[in-house]
Amino acid sequence: MDFRSFKASLGQPTPPAGLSRPLVALWHVGRGDWDAAHKLAQQDEGEPLHDWVHAHLHRVEGDLGNAGYWYRRAGKSTATGSTDAEWAAIVEAMLTASG
Repeated sequence: MDFRSFKASLGQPTPPAGLSRPLVALWHVGRGDWDAAHKLAQQDEGEPLHDWVHAHLHRVEGDLGNAGYWYRRAGKSTATGSTDAEWAAIVEAMLTASG
């Protein structure tokens, strides 16, 4: 799946089959369902890409202290651009990693 297809899927009632849990979390937050996204993100703590999703979610929430913790766990610098741009960058990275 490419980014364009992923973004288009946000108009569907369910995420596309075969996505990793972090990508499903990003799908939910892309649709504005932070709670569903966060529940999924909490299930994959300890993996850098997964922790990056968790950091993004807390940044979206406005809890920058908690976001900072998750950025450090992910080995990423704290994002400073828009949350939309960060969301797109994480989706792209995850889609690339999933091959």
